[in-house]
This record gives sequence, C-alpha cells and structure tokens, in this order.
Amino acid sequence: MENSTYFKDFRLAAYGDIREFKYFYFAAVTVLYFVIILANAFLIGVICIERSLHEPMYLFLCALFVNQLYGSTGLFPALMFYLLSDTHDISLLYCYLQIYVLYTYGLTEFCNLAVMSYDRYISICYPLWYNSIMTPKIICGLILLSWLYSFFINAIIISLSLRLQFCSNVLDRVYCDNYSVVKLACSNTMLNNISGLVGTLVSLSCTIFPTIYSYVRILQICLTFKSSKEKKQKAFNTCTPHIASLLNFSFGCLFAILQGRYDTAHLPPILRTFLLVYFLICPPLFNPIMYGVRMVKIRQACKKVLGLKT
Repeated sequence: MENSTYFKDFRLAAYGDIREFKYFYFAAVTVLYFVIILANAFLIGVICIERSLHEPMYLFLCALFVNQLYGSTGLFPALMFYLLSDTHDISLLYCYLQIYVLYTYGLTEFCNLAVMSYDRYISICYPLWYNSIMTPKIICGLILLSWLYSFFINAIIISLSLRLQFCSNVLDRVYCDNYSVVKLACSNTMLNNISGLVGTLVSLSCTIFPTIYSYVRILQICLTFKSSKEKKQKAFNTCTPHIASLLNFSFGCLFAILQGRYDTAHLPPILRTFLLVYFLICPPLFNPIMYGVRMVKIRQACKKVLGLKT
C-alpha cells in the first residue's frame, strides 16, 4: 500500500474551471431543474388522473418519469449549491450517497426502457395475447423488479468502495463518480474492478440486449408484406419515442464513461462538464416533451387536464 491518508471529504475540482461564470451557470441550472420537475411531475399527474391512460405503456412511462425526477434530485441541488459555494469539498458519506443515487437512476432507466421495449414487442407481435400477458400484477412486478435489481447491484458496488483507502481526494468532476473514486485508491481495487465488470455484463444482458432484440423483431413484423399499412404506422408511431429515448440516454452514458477512461484535457472545460452531465440533464428534460408531443393519447389527456379543446 502506498502513502494512504484518511480523508473526510473529496474535492470536486471541476468547479474551479467555471468560477468566472458561476452566476450564469447557476441561473441556467436553476431554470433547467425547474423545467424538469414541472414537465415530469405534470405528466405523472396526468397519467395518474386520466383513467384512459391506465394502460401498461403509460404506466411504464410514469415509472420512467418518476425515475428521472429521482436522478435529477441526485444532481441538481448539489450542483446549484457548489456553483455558488467558495469551497467544493463533499463529505465521503454524501459522495457515496450521490454515487448510489446516480448509479441506481442510470441502471433503473435502462431497466425501464427494456421493460417498455418488451411491452411494445408483445403489443405488436402478439396483439391477441397482450391483455392476458400484461396483467396488472405483471406490470407492477416488472416496475418493482427494475428498481430492486438496480438498488441491489449498486449496493454491492458501493459497499466495496467504502472499504478503500485513498492517496488523494481530488476528483476532476462536478459530481461524485464511482470509477473516479476507485482510481484514487491506494488499496487493492481488484475486487471493485471484477464486480464492476461482472455487474456491467449482467446489466447489459438484462437490459440492452433484450431491448435490441425486441425492436429488431418489431421491425421484422413491420417490414413483412402481411402487415397492414395501419399496423405499420401504429408500430412506428409508438416505437419511435422509445428508440429516441434509448439512444439519447445511451449516448449520454457513453460520453460519461469515455471521459472516465480517456484523457479529455484537450477539450474545453465547459464541454467536458456538459458531456459529464448530459445523461442526467437531457433525458429528463427531453423525454416528457417528446412523449407529450409524439403520443396522441398523452397529448389529448394533457389538453383535457389543462382545460383546452382536444
């Protein structure tokens, strides 16, 4: 073990690069957070109030919006505080708590998107069996399983990181990230690396691969000559927002992962920070707008709740 020191906190060094514009960034972040809360909470309320939206697809969307509020809360309050603060030290306890919230948000988001793709797969490929398969018990079970799986996997990852001793406490981030924390460790991190790799492979197998399979099968159904034009149009209209949401979130996670693995010092500081927080800001911001605009039943329900003509 090299010269390890007991630290009570970590220092988020990335805030030093944006000190000159902190008031501008604070105002922008505050507006973004307000819009995210308003948009997601409004659609959650609409789905809960309108009985016509008490269908599997919209209940899964509701779970997606709840998770986006959860993930945003893990980032924005701390981000707003540290933008105005002169010190950018974060306690070990809060750092690990933030890692847990952000990581469970990310994995739950992939789980929700996988469940939504499965729902669309059953609806389009097996429409006659849809109601017998997607029962209320199955719907609740899938939503609950998405959260429990994410909480369990990330609890293991955090518990392994808690035992580490560190040579430094400086994180080049605006939020705590487990990979960056592990890189600062002087103690043996082999168990952390193995668990991270196994967790990633298992999570990919349970989320990304089933999602890709579902949309490939849907595409095959849509391209067959037997499918009517109306059925093809309905399939594309319902699947397009889901695929756009998946790609948007996946690219955001990829940006954050690549920054942790490769040196990005040649990039402007503001661009590095934006790429780091993309998966925490853009999906919660754009998903409610995209689903609200693209999906007719949600759009009509929103107008009804607002007292507008449908």
